[in-house]
Amino acid sequence: MGAGHDTVAAELARRAGAYGHEPYVVDMLTLLPRGLGAGLRGWYRAVVRHAPWVYAGVYDAFLRGDRGGARPSGVPLARLAGERLLALVDRLDADVVVSVFHLAAQLTGDLRARGRLRVPSAVYLVDFAVHRQWLHPGNDRYLCLTEAAAREVRRSLGTAAVPTGPAVAPMFSAPAPGAARWRERFARHAPGRPPVLLSAGAWGAASRPDATAALLAGAGYLPVVLCGRNRRLYERVGRVPGVLVLDWVADMPGLFGAAHALLDNAAGQTAVQALAAGLPVIGYRPLPGHGLEGVRRMADLGLSALAPHAPGLLKALAGLPSSAPARAAQTRALFRADPMAAVADLAERPGPGSS
Repeated sequence: MGAGHDTVAAELARRAGAYGHEPYVVDMLTLLPRGLGAGLRGWYRAVVRHAPWVYAGVYDAFLRGDRGGARPSGVPLARLAGERLLALVDRLDADVVVSVFHLAAQLTGDLRARGRLRVPSAVYLVDFAVHRQWLHPGNDRYLCLTEAAAREVRRSLGTAAVPTGPAVAPMFSAPAPGAARWRERFARHAPGRPPVLLSAGAWGAASRPDATAALLAGAGYLPVVLCGRNRRLYERVGRVPGVLVLDWVADMPGLFGAAHALLDNAAGQTAVQALAAGLPVIGYRPLPGHGLEGVRRMADLGLSALAPHAPGLLKALAGLPSSAPARAAQTRALFRADPMAAVADLAERPGPGSS
């Protein structure tokens, strides 16, 4: 739905090209009947921005994996894109299909189970917390961020699942040339104040970012609020004294290289990019649903801190230097492998039912 899925797909495609393969990226929502995909995306964006409690209810009803009983499936909706996906696979003569979105995983799993998709399907599960709409026993292999997630998939489906870590572009783990420019900008704006990034994602979805910015400014930090493409959020938070507001940022590696910490609310691609860059991550005011569960899972794994309230946030920021070595070790273990290597292996060794 958001830019994180697109970013992951683009990085996997880059790696596929480096392996000598020919990648083709398609947005599954464009394969749905006319207007349906755009409507789903627009509804989800509006709910996450303006009525997150509605999404919390949807997540609890459709997605959470820790509740028993029958649950609605995403397969009926996903099937509406089936014929177009199969036609695309045939036209491209594809060797493997990789899903980076849970609705796509439902579609490929269903098509494989019914014998319609004749090439292997891999699911790259981009969330730290596994929810049930990622899971379909028809898929051949799951690629997971962590061993804990892979165990959960194997326990739920009995399907092959391997921990590969996140797919993050190499520029995030290399020295960032743009960091010096960001440091200069921060120093001009608020000399001597450590810059703390507040991430609201591409859609600018966040819980009370203006209050968080005011808290940080009052404690001697420079709050740097990443508003994505949400102009209303940009204008609202910009009225908070002592804050630096940013809209869409092209040089994220440089920004991470100049910052003191990232406050994250979704455990998504921005968080794993920060980890790759060596920037400490603190979960604070997470979005409901998979955002909340992912932020908690990151903290449980020792990859980030979790601040339950305003005093806890200031305490977590003050404790960053002492916690850095332990988190650095956990982060190195996270980026353990290349997901595309597992995809290439699957393409070369098709699972049962392949032609």
